[in-house]
Amino acid sequence: MIEVRGLTKRYGDVLAVDDLTFAVRPGEVTGFLGPNGSGKSTTLRMVLGLDAPTAGTATVGGRPYAAQPAPLTVVGALLDPGAVLPSRSAFHHLLALAAGNGLPRRRVDEVLADVGMEKAARRKAGTFSLGMRQRLGIAAALLGDPPAVVFDEPLNGLDPEGIVWIRQLMRSMAAEGRAVLMSSHLMSEMELTADHLIVIGRGKLIADMSMKAFIDMNSEREVLVRSPQAETLRGLLATAVDVRTEKDGALVVTGLEAAEIGALAAAGGVELHELSPRQASLEQAFMDLTRDAVEYQAETKPGTPTETMTETGASR
Repeated sequence: MIEVRGLTKRYGDVLAVDDLTFAVRPGEVTGFLGPNGSGKSTTLRMVLGLDAPTAGTATVGGRPYAAQPAPLTVVGALLDPGAVLPSRSAFHHLLALAAGNGLPRRRVDEVLADVGMEKAARRKAGTFSLGMRQRLGIAAALLGDPPAVVFDEPLNGLDPEGIVWIRQLMRSMAAEGRAVLMSSHLMSEMELTADHLIVIGRGKLIADMSMKAFIDMNSEREVLVRSPQAETLRGLLATAVDVRTEKDGALVVTGLEAAEIGALAAAGGVELHELSPRQASLEQAFMDLTRDAVEYQAETKPGTPTETMTETGASR
């Protein structure tokens, strides 16, 4: 298990991580979310012993990363897929890591096969595409067969087959009882992959709950309604929080349940062709919750397609 307790990190006057506490439990894929500048990368670096905390602790299996005698057998991590000598082959990169952690040579061949890189094993890493570097980084994370893994943006550069593969890999590792921590900005994939969510903003914990609870709590339910008497129905729905019309004429209603809309339509003699509750998305729930925690926000000027970046705070 990965445990973070009161973790704090200052860079001069910038408070990058502010008294953060959470746990990544075995048997779950835990999604780690936050806007740019929220402190995610700094937190991961402290978990992996790359940065020293100003206060608090980060442990894996009850011990700090630096205190692990063979760290790759305790936690595997992918933070930077480019962290490999470009002149070194995939095989020899992994062989060096194995030697440093007391792992047998056969593990190198095994993880290369696991990530589909047998044919590229002797190629120099400098010739790899971003997707191939990602696969090599994932192979390195799996090398010690660790009970905990940390993936920072593991989907970058992967093609559709690779995205499905890494999603299934993380789900299978959790099913084996491993603790899996995944950070990504791809909300659709996070929604398909994660069981639990840790959300931070400006270095502070915002949410620590299951995926379902997070979506239910932080997004409004919508109901899609189709009717040949849409305008009449709109008038009957004046009590709804929001009614908007889609391009095809359908109404999207927020603030009323489907049964309530159906009852109003029946009472008003309005014919309905469709009445479908819409499942809220992780993306919308995340954006609604973190709206006030965004460090850098694009503002679209009225009447133009261009965007300007407005700095709203320091970022690390």
